[in-house]
Amino acid sequence: MYYKMIYESPLGPMILAASDTALVGAWFEGQKYCYGSLQGEVMRDEETPILRKAARWLDDYFAGRMPAIMTLPLAPQGSDFRRLVWYLLCQIPYGQTTTYGDLAKQIEERTGKAMSAQAIGGAVGHNPISIIIPCHRVLGANGRATGYAGGIDKKIALLHLEGIAVKA
Repeated sequence: MYYKMIYESPLGPMILAASDTALVGAWFEGQKYCYGSLQGEVMRDEETPILRKAARWLDDYFAGRMPAIMTLPLAPQGSDFRRLVWYLLCQIPYGQTTTYGDLAKQIEERTGKAMSAQAIGGAVGHNPISIIIPCHRVLGANGRATGYAGGIDKKIALLHLEGIAVKA
């Protein structure tokens, strides 16, 4: 069984989803790939302790308090490759960025397999736990904000909130 609630963020409503044990989703309403692999699953509208904890985490984030990712139980659903990319996203500190190419190099170092920035972009774009797994901190090779499933305007706003000046 999955549970969901609406979180009213300063950038618009977000859908938070959880299992009994972990947060499995956080999407802006209308976001590309909203619900991801949970599409078609039964979701009960109910504020569970995990969903309330995720909402408090987001409150802290939007207030500029830099909450630690590890304070939330996360269980993003995806392939081993995608989960590895999402793990690496969690290593990007608040207020800092990386590029798709740099993530590709990290994956190659870990797995010994050559990886393209485009493959990384696909995994980053399918991140089911927006903001908390900070896919917004990944920039194009030219340092510009590109490719955000929630919309480039939201990506830029999140980066500005973290003190990063960036353009589309």
